[in-house]
Amino acid sequence: MFTPHFRTINARRTRLAVGALLGAAVLAVPVAAHATPATSPAAAAPLSAAAFGAKATGLDDPAKKDVAMQIVSSAENSSLDWKAQYKYIEDIDDDRGYTAGIIGFCSGTGDMLDLVEYYTSVKPDNVLAKYLPALRKVNGTPSHKGLDPNFTKDWAKAAGDSAFKQAQDHERDRVYFNPAVNQGKADGVGALGQFAYYDAIVMHGDGTDSTSFRNIRKRALSKAKPPAQGGNETTWLNAFLDARVWAMKQEEAHSDTSRVDTAQRVWLKKGNLALNTPLDWKVYGDSYHIG
Repeated sequence: MFTPHFRTINARRTRLAVGALLGAAVLAVPVAAHATPATSPAAAAPLSAAAFGAKATGLDDPAKKDVAMQIVSSAENSSLDWKAQYKYIEDIDDDRGYTAGIIGFCSGTGDMLDLVEYYTSVKPDNVLAKYLPALRKVNGTPSHKGLDPNFTKDWAKAAGDSAFKQAQDHERDRVYFNPAVNQGKADGVGALGQFAYYDAIVMHGDGTDSTSFRNIRKRALSKAKPPAQGGNETTWLNAFLDARVWAMKQEEAHSDTSRVDTAQRVWLKKGNLALNTPLDWKVYGDSYHIG
């Protein structure tokens, strides 16, 4: 398998019990927002969430979703071939145990456990089921106890099973993709904004710490309003990305902010709020293109 460089930059998010937290918080109405008015004379009229749904294609459109998966993979795996990552697994020395699969499920943060539990509910006799007791014990720690020496080999073996690939897709969507898109639609932002939310949840999770997705969004709300609250979309997304960069800089492993600066911010400056192709960007110094 291709060995990605800068893999540690994603610094697997703090997301213990994240599945339970996401559903309750992602669609919550914000408590307060001290907005700065849109200043661009060319800015479009604010777009309500309802109007957005009828007017534009969201990130959940199959073609745009595939683009989103490629962009995230460029940052997470230094490759656009996100479908090659089902078998990926390694310990990247970030105190979160093993990191694996298409979205970086971690043995130390709960989402790998959730994934294997779901996979086992669908296919009880799978090759990873025997590791469930160990995954429960190492959850919340960087330990490999009970997993070594064969867990990585068995993970790669499981990745040849279509049911395991579908399980990874299911958990990616349940915990990360769908909450991000749903919040984006509720905020009235297009596919680019929905992607910005998704990339933030992938990296930071949506726990209660100050750098989680919900608190990145809350920080942005102190500077601007999303379109659904009468704000300008570009102004709002700039505020969100500012808050995201702040969150990334709170942890050394996140300190390279190029996945925002030379990717999302570039498309925002170009006014590509729909995240239409072709797309050109750089992550960690590498250039990528989707035609």
